[in-house]
Amino acid sequence: MRADDTAKEQTLKGEALCAKCELHETDHCQTAIRVKEDGKDVIYYAVNNDVAKEFHKNICQAPAKVTAVGTVEEKDGKKMIKLTKITLD
Repeated sequence: MRADDTAKEQTLKGEALCAKCELHETDHCQTAIRVKEDGKDVIYYAVNNDVAKEFHKNICQAPAKVTAVGTVEEKDGKKMIKLTKITLD
């Protein structure tokens, strides 16, 4: 692990959606956040902590605009965010 790998808290503004119901990428419901970066859609998958679990009911059936705060890391080629706060915009 390099010294610059330490995770810093970041704020993402985008669209929260369900990785199972909306993206059809997982076998179980999981909060994901789609943001525009350099003109492309980038998906951040929420680590399944209490913040993500509590918020998920807001977006399981339909996407919603959100502001999310948490630490971001890459795992198995996917961007993961460990949410500390997420709010509907």
